[in-house]
Amino acid sequence: MDDLIHVLVALDYNDEWLAKMREVSPRLQVVKAYPEVPESAWENVEVLYSTITFPPSVALAPKLKWVQLHSAGVEHFTSQPFFQQSEVVGTHASGIHAVPIGEYLMGMMLAWEFQLPQLVRDHQQKLWRMDARAVYSPRHLRGQTLGIVGYGSIGRELARLADAHGMTVLATKRDVMHPADIGGYVELGTGDPSGDIPARIYPPEAIGAMVAECDYVAVLTPLTEKTRHMVNAAVIARMKPHAVLMNAARGTVIDEVALIEALKAHKIGGAVLDVFEQEPLPPDSPLWTLPNVILTPHISGASDRYDERAARVFIENLRRYVERRDLLNVISREHGY
Repeated sequence: MDDLIHVLVALDYNDEWLAKMREVSPRLQVVKAYPEVPESAWENVEVLYSTITFPPSVALAPKLKWVQLHSAGVEHFTSQPFFQQSEVVGTHASGIHAVPIGEYLMGMMLAWEFQLPQLVRDHQQKLWRMDARAVYSPRHLRGQTLGIVGYGSIGRELARLADAHGMTVLATKRDVMHPADIGGYVELGTGDPSGDIPARIYPPEAIGAMVAECDYVAVLTPLTEKTRHMVNAAVIARMKPHAVLMNAARGTVIDEVALIEALKAHKIGGAVLDVFEQEPLPPDSPLWTLPNVILTPHISGASDRYDERAARVFIENLRRYVERRDLLNVISREHGY
């Protein structure tokens, strides 16, 4: 067949999932190469599905037209020479993290309100507080305000959950005039596709004005040169004294030094951090011992169905590619995500 599309899967999918990919079209010749891709395998590849395995140069993969990433983060891909030096289209797996990270952040807000870390410490010390009702009395989420920095698929699912809990939702978005989610992958029944939930949407430049209104702030924006240290000392200074800053995006979106200083001085209520400027978090980081911090080791997007969810994005995009329709989750070279 002259119009075969050579697809290389550089991931550890089993025969069942490889078969599902092949079922999209008889034109697809799907081959798996894992954990390493032989140099000779790049020559005819038109479509690549990968996490971190990419052709070392444009010359080695002259027919490559499209790369589907197994992740939502793209900075490790957009920095590749072959991407910068070619017209290869990149797509990511955004949309599959909405449910796990949305639930993670809702769980952390509930844990903060009910002071779960302190309850665990009391448990370990076999301490029964006689004034427990006064010490552990929560404010409850209903009626509080959540600010979402980056209104993508994860932010939209978090907004849906927060709205169901009676919270007021604010958000930042690069294009405030177009609140709807267009061109992104969305799991059925999740998120806020039309962008109706936020009481107000701010441009990124007005993040300081937004956080000043919030009891919780969730950082969910992609990492680009423009978003690096987007949440800096000036932004943190505008937060309420009891407000909690949560980061499930990338560590360097927040100025970690400024955050530590604010936490030590109790200028904000606390922080929930799943990502850090240096990972693993160094043993000497003050974040380990601060009492007003909840730390997790970059697991907010983890799911026992991760590979299945990611494969479904790829299969949908394969179908669109064969049918010459617009792909979902296309990486913008202008914006870097």
